[in-house]
Amino acid sequence: METIIQNTGEFKVVSAFMGIGMQELLVVLLIILVLFGAKKIPDLARGLGRGLREFRKAVKEDSAEPANEKSVENKSENDGA
Repeated sequence: METIIQNTGEFKVVSAFMGIGMQELLVVLLIILVLFGAKKIPDLARGLGRGLREFRKAVKEDSAEPANEKSVENKSENDGA
């Protein structure tokens, strides 16, 4: 897989996304448009955004939870001693 990098001033533009060219990307988007219709696509994107937001929130809560448990354990050890 070759990645073509074009220098456009300060920014470098990578013209290959995971081996998919512009034509292939347009064909995939056209097929999605035909399958789901123009009215349904915004609803699908909105649902995907909500799902990602909930997933990120759950990950943050899970990562914060062990820190809270450790502080509670330390308090109970200090109270018992």
